Amino acid sequence: MLDLASELTRWADEGRDYAVATVVSVGGSAPRPPGAALAVDSTGTVIGSVSGGCVEGAVYDLCMQALEDGETVVERFGYSDEDAFAVGLTCGGVIDVLVTPITRDAPDRQLYEAALSAAAQGEPTALARVISGPTELVGKAVAAPRKGRGELRDQPQPTRTRPTTFPTDRITAETLTTLTTGGTRTVEIGEDGSNCPGGLTLFIETRVPPPRMIVFGAIDFAAALVRTGKFLGHHVTVCDARPVFATRARFPEADEIVVDWPDRYLRNTETDARTVLCVLTHDAKFDVPLLETALRLPVAYVGAMGSRRTHADRERRLREVGLTEGELARLRSPIGLDLGARTPEETALSIAAEIVATRRGGTGAPLTGSGRPIHRPTVITTGEAARLPRGAKAVV
Repeated sequence: MLDLASELTRWADEGRDYAVATVVSVGGSAPRPPGAALAVDSTGTVIGSVSGGCVEGAVYDLCMQALEDGETVVERFGYSDEDAFAVGLTCGGVIDVLVTPITRDAPDRQLYEAALSAAAQGEPTALARVISGPTELVGKAVAAPRKGRGELRDQPQPTRTRPTTFPTDRITAETLTTLTTGGTRTVEIGEDGSNCPGGLTLFIETRVPPPRMIVFGAIDFAAALVRTGKFLGHHVTVCDARPVFATRARFPEADEIVVDWPDRYLRNTETDARTVLCVLTHDAKFDVPLLETALRLPVAYVGAMGSRRTHADRERRLREVGLTEGELARLRSPIGLDLGARTPEETALSIAAEIVATRRGGTGAPLTGSGRPIHRPTVITTGEAARLPRGAKAVV
């Protein structure tokens, strides 16, 4: 839905009623991922797509019906469903589509439009909606955005004998966690002492710029790390003070190539809680002033290349310039996980693995025989929430 933010914001400004169909779940082979959306206004104008064409007609009809009766529905299309097959979903997959009318008298229209407006302005934005739970809550947004925070402001008031309440802390934490990493998630929330029989299922979608990876040191290992960083979805910058090495020919896949002293560039560029900094220069005249700056920034990861002897000398120099033990503890050095890496590509893989493990709370140990859950819930702290991307907004 947030991918259509610019167009939907224009519709809202023009006072149009519209319905939005959003893919909230995908199984098997499907042409569009979760978060893909199609919207229809009251005149029948269509924007977006949920399936690349194969079920658009049926979804269009659902949107028009939702505008007529004001009802939110979740509809499943799959190859084993005769009706779905009849409308053309023959790719072998299954998709669940949430269809929500957003009309002038909808109680949560302002909440939706606040999120859409933020996304349309390029601000990092998250939107969480109920896709399963009490019938009257399905499709609803349950709070309004606050800049840089996920505080709940408004809640729907369902007409029930026992008022429905929400595990607000959990909902807020899950939404802010998704906002820090981007993408979409489906989150199951149990009753947790609330009066939501059976709990809730939230669909959380985000619109955020890709996280930054800044690679300092235009060496051959950097070229491999640029390719790996792009594969992981980062916006990758290579920075080096030597113009003969920092060239487009050597780093064709980098988003940016900067010729500048690394510490000066880092002091003047934009970073946030998702930014990763990889220092590959292993030269004290570059490393020490750069790491002095890097380890005092609220970024996700700081790693530095070098031998253990180089690391020991680097730590000594950083203490001499005033870094505390707490700041030094943030430094990943020697950079990367112990994979026995030798080549630039293997080294890039070890660095990328450490970045993922740091972000997801992994140990880097083999899963075989570990007995630990493969996927762990991520909990965001108050401090982490304060370091969200600048201007972050969440509707939860």
